[in-house]
Amino acid sequence: MPCLKCGIDKLSNEFPPAALSEDCDHPTIICLRCTISHVKNTSSCPYPGCSQKVDVDSENVHWFEAILDLMTFMILHLLDSSATVNITVLNGESMQIVYNPAMTINEVKRQIQIKLSHDINKQKLLYKDKELQIYKPGGEYARLSDYQVKPNSTIYLVIILYSIPDTLNDVVFDLFWGYPVSGVDYLDASCLLLNRNSFVSVVDWSQRHGLQGSVHHSGDVMNDAARIGHHTINVKLKSIPADITHMFFTLSAWNSPNIARYPNPSLKFYEAANPNKNLCKTTFNHARNSQAVVMCSVSRNQRGCWEIYESGQLSAGNANKYNPLKKTIQSLISQGY
Repeated sequence: MPCLKCGIDKLSNEFPPAALSEDCDHPTIICLRCTISHVKNTSSCPYPGCSQKVDVDSENVHWFEAILDLMTFMILHLLDSSATVNITVLNGESMQIVYNPAMTINEVKRQIQIKLSHDINKQKLLYKDKELQIYKPGGEYARLSDYQVKPNSTIYLVIILYSIPDTLNDVVFDLFWGYPVSGVDYLDASCLLLNRNSFVSVVDWSQRHGLQGSVHHSGDVMNDAARIGHHTINVKLKSIPADITHMFFTLSAWNSPNIARYPNPSLKFYEAANPNKNLCKTTFNHARNSQAVVMCSVSRNQRGCWEIYESGQLSAGNANKYNPLKKTIQSLISQGY
C-alpha cells in the first residue's frame, strides 16, 4: 500500500499500529517514517484535515520510533549479519557486541560489565572524541544511533579506577623494580602535569619538586645489596593549582630497551596516611616489551573533583626524552581521555 504522504509502496508493518492520539479519528495510511518526521517538524498529526496537536515526547511517538529503529536494525542485520562494534581498552582488553543502532548506551555498558567485569559506574565510553552518555539531555536513554556509531567501528573504554573524596589530600605513587641482569638501571616513575592539552611541568628523578612543592619526587633510592630500585611521587591534591586538569603517571626504561628487563616491578597508589590500602589496582604486564607506558591519570571531572583513570597506553620515550610520551598523552586527551 502506498504511503499517503511520500507515495512509496510500503509493507503493512511500515505503518503506525495505532493512531497518534486518542482524538485522531482516521485511518493510519501515512508510513512511520513520514509520521515521525512530520510530528518532529510541526508537532501535529500529518493526516490531511486533522488538526490534532501531538507532543513529540508522547508515548505513541516514542513507540513508533522504537518500531522504526527495530526495523532499521533488522534490515542492517540482514544485509550484514556479521556487523559488530569493537570495545577496546587501552591496556589490551577487548570485546565485541552485535551492532544494533537502537541499543542504548546503558545496555552497552551492561554487556561490558558482564563480559569484562567492569562496573557500569566505572566505565567511560569514547567514540570519535565524544563521551557516550547514558541519558540524553531530556532524560531519555541515549542510543548508539544518537552518536552515529557505525557498524564495525571501535568504541574506546576508559576505566575510572577511583573517585578521590574531598577529604583525601596526600597520595603516593610508589614504584619498586629489580636491577636488570646487566647491572644497575632505572625504571623511572614520572608525573607530567597539564592544563587541558598543554604541558605545564614534569616531576621526575632530576626535577624533583613541582608546582611549589605540591608534587614531590623521591629521586633514585637504590639498594645495591638487594638489587632493588625505588621511586615515590607524593602529591598534595589540595595544593595543586586550579588550572592543572591532568596529572599523568608514566613508567619508562632508562637504558634498557624495554620494561621486561626489570625483574619483579610493583606499583601501588595509596593515601600517605594509609600505605597498606591500595587505592586502585592496575597492571602493566602487557607493557613488558614497550619502552614506556602511561599507567594512569589523576584528572579533574566536570565537577572539579579528582578521579583516577586507568590507561595502560604503550609509548616510546623515557625520562631522558619526553617528546614521544608527550605526544602519546596529548593523543589520549584529544580522544576524550
